[in-house]
Amino acid sequence: MLALRRLGFVVAILGAAQSVHGQYFWQDPYRNESKVAPTPGSYWTPPVELPAVTRPPAAAPVPAAAGALTLPELTEYALRNNPRTREAWLAARAAAAGVGVEQADLLPQVSGLYTATRLQQASATTGAVVPWQTRWGPAISFSYLLYDFGARGAQIDAAQFRLLAANLSQNRVLQDVVFQVEQAYYRLIGTDALVKVNDQTLQNLKTAYDAAQRRRESGLATAADVYRAETQVAQAEVNLTRSRGELEKARGLLANAAGLPVDGKLRIAPISTAPRTEEITSSLSDLLERAKQTRPDLVAAEAQARASRATAQAVSKATLPAIEVTGSAGRVIFPDNRPVVPTYNIALNLRIPIFTGFRDTYSVRQAEAQAAQAEATRDRLYQQTELDVWQAYYDLQTAASEITSTATQVKSAEQTSQATLARYRAGFGSLLDLITAQLDESSARVQQVQSYLDWYTAVSRLNFSVGLNDLMAGDKK
Repeated sequence: MLALRRLGFVVAILGAAQSVHGQYFWQDPYRNESKVAPTPGSYWTPPVELPAVTRPPAAAPVPAAAGALTLPELTEYALRNNPRTREAWLAARAAAAGVGVEQADLLPQVSGLYTATRLQQASATTGAVVPWQTRWGPAISFSYLLYDFGARGAQIDAAQFRLLAANLSQNRVLQDVVFQVEQAYYRLIGTDALVKVNDQTLQNLKTAYDAAQRRRESGLATAADVYRAETQVAQAEVNLTRSRGELEKARGLLANAAGLPVDGKLRIAPISTAPRTEEITSSLSDLLERAKQTRPDLVAAEAQARASRATAQAVSKATLPAIEVTGSAGRVIFPDNRPVVPTYNIALNLRIPIFTGFRDTYSVRQAEAQAAQAEATRDRLYQQTELDVWQAYYDLQTAASEITSTATQVKSAEQTSQATLARYRAGFGSLLDLITAQLDESSARVQQVQSYLDWYTAVSRLNFSVGLNDLMAGDKK
């Protein structure tokens, strides 16, 4: 009866310990489920104060006496301040240390030990209890792998390929940082030119507005003409304001890409020369071949594939026997007057894996699949490299053609606008013709700015796709 009461008491305790989710305490003894949101649709409330985000190291500021920054100067700031460069470099250092970790198996493993024991045991012959014994002493042991069918060498090869991939990935990161700076720089240059075009358009429309007012005063124009001209002026002011906002956004984007404060007074040097559309002489086939040899991320993918294949070989050879030598030497010291006892041991071991619960089987299968995956990733990047070079090359050709055509278009539209304004001031022509001619001139100038921006962007993208720092410099060599 007493036992039944005790059992009922235990059941009651277990029932009281049931969690709010209907689980007993042994299903979540540390109550970790209470540390997440109670339902999928509710926000998680932190029970303690969240850790403060660590501020990154302050970027080197632009010297106060520095003038307008050129693209090479901005690139230098980016390579020094952008966190991605530091991240990639540290990853390469970690990969270099990984090679050393694998190479450690080439040397004996030695460890020291100092023990102090106190024990009491029965005699193995008489069964009598031996009094408590106290002993202590130092010992040193070593082990060395003599032969393992190449598993150790395959692991070292894999680590060296991973180091190669990390170094190449760092190079690609540097190229990517340069590419981002170039893109932001050309965008800022283009947006600044667009602001100037919009400002010139506004001035032209204001001229048309003044001419319409004078013609109305002379009785040669209607109020509708004046209102139409005023509407165009207002729209031009909106476009100018919008383009100025885009200019500041582009300035902040460039500062961020260069690793500089976005709120700094960043001044850049404009491009003083027209695009050198005739200087790229390499054929498409040459560029494709160079990309396969010089693009760091493609070569890094090849190194990663070889690292995965070497790892698969090491895992498969880990299932084979291994021969190792082990040994130890030590001294046992007693608290009484008994002499110190030296101990020595050396052994030659043949380790034969027999059964590991199919762990080795699945490990080999996993390593083979990962190696095949790395090779597929390399093949995908190979095809993507070809596509990147192909598209960038024809974008460059298209942009070069547009530069020539837009130059002619701007010249023609400018002459038409001036002639139409002169006729309108002389009392001939309509306001609609004048506004149309001025808008055509503005559109032509915008297209010319866009063609310049497209050409510079295409050159930068082609450099990045091929994996070169300066394609034009490479062509001149």
